[in-house]
Amino acid sequence: MSRKPVPAQAGDRSRIEVVFDRPQLLGTLFGQYDQNLVAIENRLGVYIAARGNKLQIEGEATAAARARDVLTSLYNRIVQGHEIDAGAVDATIAMSAEPVLDGIIRHESDLAGGIMIRTRKKTILPRSQTQTRYMEALTSHDIIFALGPAGTGKTYLAVAQAVAQLITGSVQRLILSRPAVEAGEKIGFLPGDMKEKVDPYLRPLYDALYDCLPAEQVERRIASGEIEIAPIAFMRGRTLADSFIILDEAQNTTPMQMKMFLTRFGQNSRMVVCGDPNQTDLPRGQESGLNDGVAKLEGVEGIGMVRFGIGDVVRHPVVGRIVEAYEGPTRGA
Repeated sequence: MSRKPVPAQAGDRSRIEVVFDRPQLLGTLFGQYDQNLVAIENRLGVYIAARGNKLQIEGEATAAARARDVLTSLYNRIVQGHEIDAGAVDATIAMSAEPVLDGIIRHESDLAGGIMIRTRKKTILPRSQTQTRYMEALTSHDIIFALGPAGTGKTYLAVAQAVAQLITGSVQRLILSRPAVEAGEKIGFLPGDMKEKVDPYLRPLYDALYDCLPAEQVERRIASGEIEIAPIAFMRGRTLADSFIILDEAQNTTPMQMKMFLTRFGQNSRMVVCGDPNQTDLPRGQESGLNDGVAKLEGVEGIGMVRFGIGDVVRHPVVGRIVEAYEGPTRGA
């Protein structure tokens, strides 16, 4: 490697050596053209030099320790058979800054506490401390409200957990719903049958499903009724037992719709309500059912509330900067 060390103040520098016992995995760890090492160097202000199966990290003491934790966490993830990409690297760097348990910074695998979601197509690990809490809530609460900005994994992780439980037989049905509210656009008359009319509103839910299950399984399970995707209006009058139920874009429900949806909850079911309280597409002056529901149900036994912030955005890093530019750095705190 020919990259130049990042300058640091004399006396503040630290040098840490990390030894990896499976050198054949280091190419994956480093990334194409060492892109993963470059990302760590740029984000943490350190210099990383490779010699065989050893890495030397040089930089400010705290930054060097974080770089060591990031590299070790990513290496362990590879050893366990998981893939790493730019998003995983960025997320692991971010998680290394989150102090837990008396201020000790732990590796991603420790921070997650073994929490993961296994689907037919992939194994999903948390990419932030809030995602870890959310994934724990998805296995321990009957009803979960997931609140926060776009790109934090609220809906995706809920769909993944629902697919995992459907595969194992913990639930018999997966029901995905969202309000059919136009996001500031007037799309007019839509041709076709009812499914064709509402599918454009539900496309994000399909995308998450296809990312967790092979396409033929998605289609077969939809045809058999194991997976149902429908607007919230179709939930009225039903009792949903033995089901994993997800309401997406919940900020676009009215209080009456939210009450109707929540009271569909049946035996041996789990319900997740996802939404961004600050991004409603309802007509001006119309109260959001999400905000009303949170205000009424906060602290009720069996109901969990998980709040995501800008720092939990796991899409391209520019998404977090866009959200912050539009809505301010304190949003979601």
